[in-house]
Amino acid sequence: MARRSVLFSPGDQPDLMRKAPGAGADVIVFDLEDAVGRANKARARESVNKVLREIDPDCEVVVRVNPTGIAAAEDLDGILAGVPRLDAIMLPKVSGPADVTDLRNLLAERDATLPVFALLETASGILNAQAIAAARGTDAVCFGAEDLAADLGADRTREGTEVLHAREQVVLAAAAAGVDAIDTLVTDFRDEDRLREDAAFSRQLGYDGKLAIHPAQVPIINEAFTPDQADVEWARRVLEAAAAAGEDVGVLEVDGEMIDAPLLARAERIADRAEVDVND
Repeated sequence: MARRSVLFSPGDQPDLMRKAPGAGADVIVFDLEDAVGRANKARARESVNKVLREIDPDCEVVVRVNPTGIAAAEDLDGILAGVPRLDAIMLPKVSGPADVTDLRNLLAERDATLPVFALLETASGILNAQAIAAARGTDAVCFGAEDLAADLGADRTREGTEVLHAREQVVLAAAAAGVDAIDTLVTDFRDEDRLREDAAFSRQLGYDGKLAIHPAQVPIINEAFTPDQADVEWARRVLEAAAAAGEDVGVLEVDGEMIDAPLLARAERIADRAEVDVND
């Protein structure tokens, strides 16, 4: 399942939530945390529940609840009742694997079992990234640079060097645990050049996708995380050659290039992102 673009939609704005699936994002996230003021939380839960009962889009549908110990239980009570379709829960401010466990327990108390998108956006979350990514129930880890910078007291810059180490830690943890890594957002949705540059860098780091705060960002992000045709054709040739050679061959020759295990893994990753079937 591709998770190139992960689009947030405010939980207290039902019209925007209903429109969100039309943006073309792989994942839509109805947000009950930062996008909703404290006074509007109860109304937002009702709105999210209503919209979830109305829609059944092709994309993955996720709700970002408030942190455990704050209002996650109330959020789950409000959104789960009578909902036929919800694919995952996003948990913010995850500081350690116990937070994921706490959320799973809250879900179990409500007869629900859902994958968790763990949002790492604090110093403790970054330091515990590997354990969080490997925690039972974690299906993806997301990097939140803005909250992390605030937690560190760091100044955010266009280059992002102040959060680069943390950004790399998240994608390393995801790769080690075999879960998806979703990169931080670009807050200025009007700056398309910056988004293209940042999304390309995210992909170079190894991320599977990127957070978005506006529908206009979705096509740019999707393009950045979709392999170009030349890479897809290369991957197809490599995988076809590997399939023909069988498991006993350690090194392949494809188009004059020696293909060993790392390059074969790259070909598999490209094919997976492009949803290529080598048997076509």
